[in-house]
Amino acid sequence: MNSPERTTAISLWRDRRFRRFWAGQSVSQFGDRITELALPLIAVSALNATANQVAWLTALIWTPNLLAIFLGAWVDHQAHKRRLMILADLVRSAVLLSLPVAHLLGAVTLGQLYAVALLTGAAGVLFNTAYPPFFVRLVPRESYVDANSKLSASRSASYVAGPAIGGALIQALTAPVTVVVDALTFLASAVLVGRVSIDEPPAASDNTAAPSLMQRAREGLSFVVRHPILRAGLGCAATVNFFTFVAGSGLIVLFASRSLELSAGVIGIAFGIGATGSLLGAVLAPKVSRRFGVGRSIVVGAVLFPAPIAIAATADGPLWLRAGALAAAEFLSGFGVMLFDVNLNSLQAAVIPDGMRSRVAGAYSTINYGIRPVGAIVGGLLATFIGLRPTLLIAAVGGALSLLWLLPSPIPRIRSLAPNSTADIAGDADDDQRPVPC
Repeated sequence: MNSPERTTAISLWRDRRFRRFWAGQSVSQFGDRITELALPLIAVSALNATANQVAWLTALIWTPNLLAIFLGAWVDHQAHKRRLMILADLVRSAVLLSLPVAHLLGAVTLGQLYAVALLTGAAGVLFNTAYPPFFVRLVPRESYVDANSKLSASRSASYVAGPAIGGALIQALTAPVTVVVDALTFLASAVLVGRVSIDEPPAASDNTAAPSLMQRAREGLSFVVRHPILRAGLGCAATVNFFTFVAGSGLIVLFASRSLELSAGVIGIAFGIGATGSLLGAVLAPKVSRRFGVGRSIVVGAVLFPAPIAIAATADGPLWLRAGALAAAEFLSGFGVMLFDVNLNSLQAAVIPDGMRSRVAGAYSTINYGIRPVGAIVGGLLATFIGLRPTLLIAAVGGALSLLWLLPSPIPRIRSLAPNSTADIAGDADDDQRPVPC
């Protein structure tokens, strides 16, 4: 069993198409870390934005996901998914470039920041709904976990080094000018994706009366709800995301500063150390899934992602212990989220039929990502009325309870993604899409 796995891992790095796509996504991820730091800083430093206005800036980035169910239904009927991904990258680049231009003209406004957040978020939804059909045409089925591991590893590395690079660039160039870097990374991604050739099937035939956009969107949601693996995975992911956004990075930073009395430098170091957990989790996810199974890895990740928030929430004692607790919580949480994401994304790619990929992705995103701003708002209200520490503990316990979605489902029994299984564990999925149980 190990020999084919090694061959697959090597072949991905030898695959020029995958390398190009991986390079484009890696560069783009580093650019995103810069903009995530730059946008709030522009709002706070240049426009004197309030905490509520900054919170709205974050919420607007995620708001377009509420319409992902309809966008995914539309994308499924488009023949050229790769072109849509390129278009999404070009739109994000152009929108971001408007900020340094406005800065040079002395015309940056809060309304423009909101528009940038909304439009880049919408383009991101377009990219993400076109991505699943592209991914399965690019990567062999037996390499899904390995490919997701490599893509997630570069994303995790961006969280380790990206904030430090972004901070240095912002200090040297100012936040609006630094946004140019992210705009250029999207241009690089568009060029690299454009050079990845894949065989795309033709769009759905229009010989018969085509279903309406609403009907196609309903079909995508219905497929997720009826499918035992997708239903459990979505319920678990949405629950985890709700509670982790209740905690939110902003509340954790506020708690670390005010309650743990850590300096900004110590918080930054703790978060940097913690971010290495994500990188390690992404790299080790294929080995863990081979050893314990894809399903069990998802189960462990679902708990390990939110539960460590409690370590930070209960921290006390000397400075080294408080800082160490924060770093440990971030490290374990980062490892858990990668174990969860790499394996769950691969499993979903294995069980969704080709004709449903974008609309299922849209339905999934509407619920899974649409719940995030709700969690952030609830977290702010809880922190205001009951305090930071109890809010973080609620987030840790509530997030860990997402496990209850998985236990009665087929997911814990799934061992691998081999296509030759005849085991009836994937509900109404096609036979050649069914994973192998333990």
